[in-house]
Amino acid sequence: MSSSRESEVEAGEPITLEEWKAWGSISSLPSAVDQAIHDLKLLEKQINAPMTFDGNHGTLSGVFKIQEDKKHRQKYASLSSSEDKLQFFSARQIACRLLGSRGYLCQKCWLARSDCMCSRVNMCSLSPKLHLWLYMHPKDFLRQNNTGKLLWQVFGIDTASLCLYGIAEHEEMMWNSFTRAGRDKVWCLYPNNNAATVSDAVKFLSETTEDPVAKEGPGMHFILIDGTWSNSTAMLHRLQDKAKLLWDQELCCMSLNTGASAMHKLRPQPSWDRTCTAAAAIGLLHELHHIPELSYTGLEEQANALENSLEVLLEALTTRRRYMGRSISRKIRHNRDIC
Repeated sequence: MSSSRESEVEAGEPITLEEWKAWGSISSLPSAVDQAIHDLKLLEKQINAPMTFDGNHGTLSGVFKIQEDKKHRQKYASLSSSEDKLQFFSARQIACRLLGSRGYLCQKCWLARSDCMCSRVNMCSLSPKLHLWLYMHPKDFLRQNNTGKLLWQVFGIDTASLCLYGIAEHEEMMWNSFTRAGRDKVWCLYPNNNAATVSDAVKFLSETTEDPVAKEGPGMHFILIDGTWSNSTAMLHRLQDKAKLLWDQELCCMSLNTGASAMHKLRPQPSWDRTCTAAAAIGLLHELHHIPELSYTGLEEQANALENSLEVLLEALTTRRRYMGRSISRKIRHNRDIC
């Protein structure tokens, strides 16, 4: 089975709201994504060439790619602001992935339908005191080895929400929730020199809130940045810029005591101290479980359910690679420790 194979999509079929939400979103179809899909389909008619995608079903290929490349570069160059450029970039990336993955990927687990793992994943309710936000880069959307998707596959979209970087409707929805909660209840999982520990975060929240555990609704919002380590820097800067506009202060960052995740066996990382998104969420839940105020909320069970789903994903990806004759060993890029 060649990774360079091409697949055609049915150009006449629009992306419905039901189809869009089935991929894990709780929003309506973003207007910029809808426009990008319209532009792709229009170009298909204008040049009389079928829209084709490469073996990963997320990247355009063939004659259509050559023509579309020229068109989208012209459009990008015509945009005056960096914000418009980002929104255009994100919408196009997502539109291509939506169209290319149609009929090929399972909409819940994002694996090829022949490799679907949904029947082996057990759902588990997340503590209502927490809300997890998956801030995902468009290039990680619908990637088969993405682990962030496991959060809503296990916990459901109401407590583990997808927010796509550069998509206005998604980012507005997330920031509206943060505004209602207040800055003190919003934490970003990102390792840096000033990052607090989980216990520090809960202690700070307890000191600034009468009783965060007893109150109705999420007591804490956690942002997990889901992208490559090079892309995550820009994503964090965007979050902090918005926080400073809203509160005149940056978001507080939090670090975890996590080791290498199971996915390190299969997926290359810049160093062994980096971890995948699902493993970061697992580490967060385990550490929160040891906080006395949260020990009764079943966080350990929830962490174990997510960890089990990560193992199922690793097994599915490993089986797929073996079937395709690809290596299942992790390639080490370099061995420097990066914080």
